[in-house]
Amino acid sequence: MINLTQYADGFIRMNRHFPANSLISITFTDGSTGEFSGHRLNAIFDDALAVFRASNHLDAKGFSRAPAKTVHPSKNIQFVPVQAGMTS
Repeated sequence: MINLTQYADGFIRMNRHFPANSLISITFTDGSTGEFSGHRLNAIFDDALAVFRASNHLDAKGFSRAPAKTVHPSKNIQFVPVQAGMTS
């Protein structure tokens, strides 16, 4: 079992997929605990990554088709928003 803790701003640190059959326990800021399957948390990660890429005008693979003018070259996310009711 993998144990994660939610940050005060509502995110967990997740910069890669977890194994699909693993069980991940998240302790939320209100003190409650939720258990996610790796498959469910990976789907939440993919949704957050798609929103990030769309809001930053990146294509599906994370590449920018505009001329490079960025100070932060990262094309990936490290924090994923989670809530207590997302386990199902």
